[in-house]
Amino acid sequence: MTKALSSPRAVTPGFSKPMLQPRIAAIVKPDILVSEIRQMLVEQNAVLVAHYYTAAALQDLADETGGLVSDSLEMARFGHDHPARTLIVAGVRFMGETAKILNPEKRVLMPDLEATCSLDLGCPIDEFSQFCDAHPDRTVVVYANTSAVVKARADWVVTSGIAVKLMQHLARRGEKILWAPDRYLGDYIRTTTGADMLLWNGACVVHEEFKATVLRGLKARHPDAAVLVHPESPAGVIEQADVVGSTTALIDAARSLPAKTCIVATDKGIFHKMQQAAPDKKFLEAPTAGVGATCESCGHCQWMAMNTLHKLHHVLKHGGNEIFVDEAVRRRAMVPIQRLLEFARAQHPDTLRQGAA
Repeated sequence: MTKALSSPRAVTPGFSKPMLQPRIAAIVKPDILVSEIRQMLVEQNAVLVAHYYTAAALQDLADETGGLVSDSLEMARFGHDHPARTLIVAGVRFMGETAKILNPEKRVLMPDLEATCSLDLGCPIDEFSQFCDAHPDRTVVVYANTSAVVKARADWVVTSGIAVKLMQHLARRGEKILWAPDRYLGDYIRTTTGADMLLWNGACVVHEEFKATVLRGLKARHPDAAVLVHPESPAGVIEQADVVGSTTALIDAARSLPAKTCIVATDKGIFHKMQQAAPDKKFLEAPTAGVGATCESCGHCQWMAMNTLHKLHHVLKHGGNEIFVDEAVRRRAMVPIQRLLEFARAQHPDTLRQGAA
């Protein structure tokens, strides 16, 4: 059963993507920007953590300066373990909030605070609370791609890499699940586990656009290619996958699979790490449109694209763009996150690196 709730922020066919208008007028050469950013990171005792979907230049800078490129949960955990007093989170808003929840004593900054996520926007706390209140017999499980206040309303927070194992665990205990916000990921988990799950009606504006019919045509043109799919994608796309997994799992598959060509259904920002992991392989974008469209695949999150070297430089030089989470909300949100961490450790120490988004 799927619960659809009306909301001015809900994900609909008319959901508007952000306007990418530069805020910084001065144009500085990238090599000068990188040099100055490196210096300011040291001076401010700061470390850069970047998501796999951000620009290659930011990913490289994070790697080269002792930071991290990973999924959202590992970004937050890395920040907790790192001695730096300031965390720069290149990603989207919920990632900065998660970092702050796990690191309340640290300053958490983002290149652009308006970089958000359709899953977050499509699950406003007032309507989500009403949904939860209407089903008090269900265990509330939310995806990491949610706001701090939504996490605070949940019993569990999960990542895509561990959601199936957790839902199997809860199903064995006889628990009925209220799941939010991604209906495609929820349907994949429900189909895989057989768990009793009531789904919130949300979707990622990137993954929702992958087209099953056109993917079949691309596979026909590349019969030896492996198909790697993130589970936020529609069922018809998932059905064609050789590997379904989180961002980290897909990168691992790109490295380990024997196929020399991979068709990838997730944000194309991940191609940078995939190419580094498997430089001898060819990676193709899964199609989001048909023949004659402006682009065969437009699979890139425009909010992730709001993270730039110029904005990072501006934040370090002038300050601002700090993430704050109300302390009462932070403490409540920490409970379901801590449950996730403890469950993951009990499963396998490496499970924590299985990906959030």
